[in-house]
Amino acid sequence: MNTYTFRRYCLFAIALFVNAFGIALITKALLGTSPITSVTYVLSMFTPLTIGQWTIALNLLFVVLELPLMTRSELKDDLRMFLLQIPISLCFGTFIDLGMYILFWVEPVWYISHIIYLLIGCFILAAGIALEVKADIAMMAGEYFVRVISKRFHKEFGYVKLGFDISLVCIACLLSLIFLSGIYGVREGTVIAALVVGPIVHFISPYYQYFDKWINAPQATTIPTSKTEHVIITIAREFGSGGHILGEMIAKDLGIKLYDKEFIHLVAQKSGINESYIVRNEQSIPSFWLKCILAKSSEQSLERSLSSDDVLFVAESKIIQELAEKESCVIVGRCADFVLKDNPHVIKVFCYSDLESARKRCAQEYGIPLEKTENEIKRINRNRIAHYEYYTGEKWGEPHHYNLMINTGDIALPVACELIKGIYQNKLKEL
Repeated sequence: MNTYTFRRYCLFAIALFVNAFGIALITKALLGTSPITSVTYVLSMFTPLTIGQWTIALNLLFVVLELPLMTRSELKDDLRMFLLQIPISLCFGTFIDLGMYILFWVEPVWYISHIIYLLIGCFILAAGIALEVKADIAMMAGEYFVRVISKRFHKEFGYVKLGFDISLVCIACLLSLIFLSGIYGVREGTVIAALVVGPIVHFISPYYQYFDKWINAPQATTIPTSKTEHVIITIAREFGSGGHILGEMIAKDLGIKLYDKEFIHLVAQKSGINESYIVRNEQSIPSFWLKCILAKSSEQSLERSLSSDDVLFVAESKIIQELAEKESCVIVGRCADFVLKDNPHVIKVFCYSDLESARKRCAQEYGIPLEKTENEIKRINRNRIAHYEYYTGEKWGEPHHYNLMINTGDIALPVACELIKGIYQNKLKEL
């Protein structure tokens, strides 16, 4: 085990304790516990075992149930992750009991204090999950169990996870009714935790970037054998601003390739995702908050995700990086400015327009009825914003992220084309 792998394990262990402490505080808020511990909390109410001990038992049960759902080759290929669930389960349960012991003094009286403790607990839990994602070295049994089910039945991880959490809550309610003659351990706090932890994970994850140098080995630097002459132009654009048309003009005049709709076929080849799915879903997510709830409460990194949306984004990002190494080109959309943010030979352009100019262009270029153009512009821009900000953690259209902001409502596309061509030529001279 090298130093960086050891550091990842240390980070994961810290994250495990933070997770457990967050769950303990949520539980001590007395508004119901988180979905993942709802069953174990209810069981601890009418048995001699603690919530932590029941957590260990339930997680080990998940490990056993995974075996018939995995093929022999899958188990062999993922044996390390599979076996790690056992010590992780033991530690996690112990940490929960330790957290409950440390928080013995938390006894909220007023309802507002219940809410405050609950929200603090949710924030701590989210911080722990984000730390686990950053460590990217192991998974807890509940999460791994969901992943096994997702792979076995070829279902979206996020929806399987949602169904899994709901099932746990229902089982907790049933146990409570049978053995406690009422609903205990599942309250409004359970719902609040399910809804807010994922979005919190999304918003705090970018702040963990400072761990990257600590847990990742420095990349070996290679001395280029020849001088690179590749300059990439990325064009992000509001709908109706003419960004694609501008890209076509630039590519034609400079004699370089344009990549926009071409990505659909390239990504389908690389990812195995159906082209019709890519057409419907690329550069958009169904709901920013729903995506956060379904995916960002997961302990998986984006590269390990089973979500088709995530697979699509990762595949497009890899293709963008490959194209940047291969040739000079124009890339429209696909968060290319973010994917290539560390490449010094990139010209990042953002096209925007006033509403009336955008409406006229949509009607003339895309054949959209004029009376429907405003709603269509708002809908597509909203999808692009959600997609960009979800996957990059940065604000779409923020001037500081781009080299050039062009108002195509005031500046004609041929003029904008000449301006960008001039920047491109100057960039080539600097190489």
